[in-house]
Amino acid sequence: MADDEKNQPKKSRGILKILGFVFGGLFLVGAGLGAGFFMFSSNQPDPSEEIEQIIERKMVEADEKKAADEKAAEGNSKVAKETPEVKTFMTTYFEFPGTFTTNLMNSRKFLQVGLGVSTQYDDTVMANVEAHQLGLRSEILNTISEFSEADIQGKAGREKLAKALTESINQKLIALEDFGGVQEVHFTSFVLQ
Repeated sequence: MADDEKNQPKKSRGILKILGFVFGGLFLVGAGLGAGFFMFSSNQPDPSEEIEQIIERKMVEADEKKAADEKAAEGNSKVAKETPEVKTFMTTYFEFPGTFTTNLMNSRKFLQVGLGVSTQYDDTVMANVEAHQLGLRSEILNTISEFSEADIQGKAGREKLAKALTESINQKLIALEDFGGVQEVHFTSFVLQ
């Protein structure tokens, strides 16, 4: 029996030790979690709130800049004129490949020109010009050969030739397609030899 008495206090001391370790471990884990929470939790604002603050700041800056610009504009005595709204049309160009060379009327000299045409009508006009290049080239050569050396001298002579070419090209296109549409003839090269 004396052995039983000696064993009981040892058993109760063993259970107490185990309970001490369990509670101590739980205490340490809880203390660690609490310390971690306080150390690593931050008081930073929500990112969406920060973005809203930045947007508001930018809007205020823009309003201040606009007010400063208006104040500066009032101080200036210059007034800007509004540009009138004018309908503009897209100009389409077509350049004939190669050059046109023909003799001039009553002359031993010949004229060599590079030509292009333009229109503000739709692409159909340029498609017609491209499709009927052969007939138009012949018409262009015939028209140039009707001019003399004196007729094509200077800017006025070139403009007169360009108008005559425009008319003859449109007449040929009207005969072929029932519509001309070429508005101007442009010289890309002009050589008299």
